[in-house]
Amino acid sequence: MDFIQVGKITNTHGIKGEIKVYPLTDDIRRFEKLKNLYIGDKKIKVTVEKIWYQKNLVILKFKEYDNINEVEVYKNEYLYIDEKDKIVLPDDTYFIFDIIGCKVIDISNNEIGIVSEVLTNMSNDIYVVKDLNSHKEYLIPAVKQFIKEISIEEKKIVIEPIEGLIE
Repeated sequence: MDFIQVGKITNTHGIKGEIKVYPLTDDIRRFEKLKNLYIGDKKIKVTVEKIWYQKNLVILKFKEYDNINEVEVYKNEYLYIDEKDKIVLPDDTYFIFDIIGCKVIDISNNEIGIVSEVLTNMSNDIYVVKDLNSHKEYLIPAVKQFIKEISIEEKKIVIEPIEGLIE
């Protein structure tokens, strides 16, 4: 079974076993459609009992836990869904986990590096690209002006950088 990260448990909430989750999805309401989640590297299966929101966080209550002491051990763990539960994306949109690890080359086929992270809190995503030889990092805006091709199958992104973007 393949799993997809959808959130990170940041803390407990209250004393009845609720947790605060930082969502790793563009659609925070996505959690409302989920019946089951999996906690941490061990993929402990839990059933969603209740969901509500507090600012930019999701508060979750699982049927399996009724006490703060039971869920406190999950702080900083990731939440996962089964891959079969992932949503279908529109054309030319990608899951962050598909972008991370892609090789980035320019239109002249020069290797720039590997996407190590995707920053999502801006007006558009930013790909953090690490040059494995020089250990430099480049920030590439995920906009059509720079991104010319994305092939998830080949784990490759082709960019057309402007002067100063890659130095």
